[in-house]
Amino acid sequence: MINPLLMLSDIRADETVMSRLYGHYFGHQISAGTRIFIIIGLAFLAHVAVQAIRYISEWMIYKSHAQKNPLGRVVQRPKLVTVARLCVSGMIFVIYFFALGLILQEIGVNLTAYLASASVVGLAISFGSQGLVQDVVIGLTVIFWDAMDVGDMVEIVGTATVIGRVDEIGLRFTKLVNFYNQEVFIPNRTIANVSRFPHGGIDAYADAQVPAGAEEPKAVEAVAAIAKGMWAQFGGIILSEPMIGIVETAPGGGWNFFRIHFKIWPGQGSLIETTFRQQVIKAMKVFDPDYADWQVPVTYRAISPPKTTTPDV
Repeated sequence: MINPLLMLSDIRADETVMSRLYGHYFGHQISAGTRIFIIIGLAFLAHVAVQAIRYISEWMIYKSHAQKNPLGRVVQRPKLVTVARLCVSGMIFVIYFFALGLILQEIGVNLTAYLASASVVGLAISFGSQGLVQDVVIGLTVIFWDAMDVGDMVEIVGTATVIGRVDEIGLRFTKLVNFYNQEVFIPNRTIANVSRFPHGGIDAYADAQVPAGAEEPKAVEAVAAIAKGMWAQFGGIILSEPMIGIVETAPGGGWNFFRIHFKIWPGQGSLIETTFRQQVIKAMKVFDPDYADWQVPVTYRAISPPKTTTPDV
């Protein structure tokens, strides 16, 4: 059985790889045009095979390895996504590179000179594309050190500060979708600091004081209707249905209040501090005409997930 790798070392000057292989299997030589056609056909078939591999890998990534987060977004695994795409892109480059070399050899270009020229050009490009190298290195660092994940809400500080949801982590760019639903491509080399919002947004809490003498169920019902109406109207800012807490007594204060919990897009707290608060004050003035805005304080904080404890054996 013939070994194609060994044949590369003993091909005559007037002979090409394809003509040697064809002569071995079919017993006669073929024209250069036919050989080029065969090379193009093989390159096309190889390209189709690679595209099929890419399609299957993408399907496996987005279907088999997808999960839903609380906001209904599909969360991918950036390590698997990037490495898979890098391998497929490398396969395509290798196929095209050698196919082009074989075609050039058929029209009289020496294959050794082609490989040497490609090496020199690659070296020159590498020196002239230091920014590209930095993008790749930082992109791999972000991916393998889990600085952020696809689907995370993050704030990236670099040449500019961008807040958005991570849509893709590539070797050159990180793509975010910002508040205006714009796709923002950030060169990896400009990423200086990454801040994660662990729960997919900002937790905003409005503590509505129950007016003295008001029926607590009616006051809670009025504010709950306002909160749900805000969610329906500003779904792009309020990311999930507001949660209405129970009526509690403030420790040491003596007044009753209940908490409304919003999950909002980072940087959009003015919606809760102004619009929502004003509507709550207006509703509470029905029970108490002297109801003031200080009776609806708004705070922001992130609550850490509860720690899991290992039961004693």
